[in-house]
Amino acid sequence: MACVPTTATAELRAHLLAVRLAGVVGTTREESLRSYRLFAARDPRLLIGLDPERVWGERELLALMADRCGVSADPAHTFGHDVIDPERTLAALDAFAERLAAAAERGGPVLLGTGHPHRLLGFYAALADALSAAGCAVLTPAQGRCVDITTRFGLRTCNLDYVRGVGLVRGATAERPGCEPGAHTHSPLPVRTALAAAADAGGPLPELVIGDHGWVCGAGQLGFEAVGPADVNDPAPFVGEAEGTVSLVVPLDDGVRSDHYLPLARYVLNRACLSQ
Repeated sequence: MACVPTTATAELRAHLLAVRLAGVVGTTREESLRSYRLFAARDPRLLIGLDPERVWGERELLALMADRCGVSADPAHTFGHDVIDPERTLAALDAFAERLAAAAERGGPVLLGTGHPHRLLGFYAALADALSAAGCAVLTPAQGRCVDITTRFGLRTCNLDYVRGVGLVRGATAERPGCEPGAHTHSPLPVRTALAAAADAGGPLPELVIGDHGWVCGAGQLGFEAVGPADVNDPAPFVGEAEGTVSLVVPLDDGVRSDHYLPLARYVLNRACLSQ
């Protein structure tokens, strides 16, 4: 893939650092270490659909996240803001672009979904538009289906919806259905619901699932090729990648302004030669 000049990579690296998608990020060290403790205890809130093959202790998780993301490997470093190595983010984005190019070349069906619609919907929608233009069927199975998700506030009934080809959930009791941007969730139940509905209907099933949180872990655990971004306080996708359950993870902060992710979409689409 030779559609991206070297200057574009340098410009994206500068963007990553300027808006804190990489470098010193908004995620705190305390958040990350707490997540590693809960994952090590196999708390389902942190497993987000993954069933790890091996036992992961806190030290092993910290070493993994240092390797995959560039966070400090020192367990005595317990406060402040965490760090993501921009070179690791760029390398993962290049590999992500390769996956998109391969999917476009095959022309097979794809499924996209996010647990961060407030932040990442535009990023995924740009990918969905490009893959659709390249001849891939962008799947929207189980649209409108109810999904009961356990949250810290109790059981919450949501509806599975798609916006510009991107799956998300909305609160079932919204006063104006379809107007809210969608709910934040780590649950794997939306992607499980979507994939089960596609299978029950006789297909097609996705050849590639693109998403975050429970979308990427839930799909990967079911044997689908699954790729997407993850923050340093979400160890599950990186464990899935290390064990071969998740195909590819891009380390980046998943909580910045939504428009800050659009240069990443342009970069990967250019690198995949999918720009419209």
